[in-house]
Amino acid sequence: MAHYSSTEDENVWKYPEPDEMTNNGWLKIPGSHHSIYWHEYGTPKGTPVMFLHGGPGGGTSPKQTRFFNPRRYRIILFDQRGCGKSTPSAGDDDPRLAQQALESNTTDDLINDINLLREHLGVQGPMHVFGGSWGSTLALAYAIKYPQNVKTLILRGIFLCRKKDFDYFYQGNAATYHIDPFDSRLPGAYLFYPREWKEFVEFIEVNERHDMMGAYGKIFRAFDHPTRLEQACKVWSKWEGASSNLIQKQDLSSYEDPKFAKTFARIENHYFTQGGFPVNSDGQGHLLDNIKKIAHLDIYIVQGHFDQVCPRFQADELVAALERANPNKKPVYRLTTAGHSQYDQETLKALTEIMDDLSEPVSAAG
Repeated sequence: MAHYSSTEDENVWKYPEPDEMTNNGWLKIPGSHHSIYWHEYGTPKGTPVMFLHGGPGGGTSPKQTRFFNPRRYRIILFDQRGCGKSTPSAGDDDPRLAQQALESNTTDDLINDINLLREHLGVQGPMHVFGGSWGSTLALAYAIKYPQNVKTLILRGIFLCRKKDFDYFYQGNAATYHIDPFDSRLPGAYLFYPREWKEFVEFIEVNERHDMMGAYGKIFRAFDHPTRLEQACKVWSKWEGASSNLIQKQDLSSYEDPKFAKTFARIENHYFTQGGFPVNSDGQGHLLDNIKKIAHLDIYIVQGHFDQVCPRFQADELVAALERANPNKKPVYRLTTAGHSQYDQETLKALTEIMDDLSEPVSAAG
């Protein structure tokens, strides 16, 4: 296990943000309201990398291409259903459109979208799949269903989507916070961000705090109270933004932008209140229960040691499960002195190094 240290610095990036994309468009999804926005960078003849963003609901940006050598890779990004430039948007002020954005919006739908996009873009054969946070969840789920389409998994900030994983970040000591806000008997991110946790908890009425995700979900679905809905979405989004970096950001305005906050909060809550995946009685969940299906793949995992959104125990559990499933092929596990963000400098360095070190020739194109 290699150790790498944080915060994003322009000088740390090896590759510049691209001046222009090589291709882009919207893919209409048959049988649904959804059209997903996709954009490509790098060299069209390079090895394809499918970038899966976090959230769910986080969307993509050209900055996320900077982990990859543009002379070597065909870099494919897309905004998952309901977010970014995809339509309809969960952040729309029109309740009808916002609700449509959450219809036919499940993990299986996103997995199918990846295959539809592969077909649309003419991607043949295995590809690199690169995902962090929720993107790691989706990458693992995709690989479990379609291992033949995956050349390599590159994962960051592992999120296994189980009840204990949700509870760590969203529940903590909320149920008894009004009695003793300093009660630290239960595990949780609240221990590290008490000021931000106070805002997150106290937005919800005391009698609703036994189920924080459910309580926020009720507000997110109450379109007849638009001001409270917007405030709740900002608080939800800000909680994640405040706890994502090793060195805490002072400016959280991007997380409090009304359109982004409503998109991000509604989609995350939509997925998380439904469990994301079925959780079995043993608590392992869909991903670990099916780990044997991907244990033969080349898998690289980068985990921030101080990540409180997707804490390290999830990455450790994933690595242990993979090693049990295939003792002869262990994943590469890099632990960085970083928080949750892909842009904490030691994490971005580790991810870039992994992509540079994969054994493939550099394309002459570009």
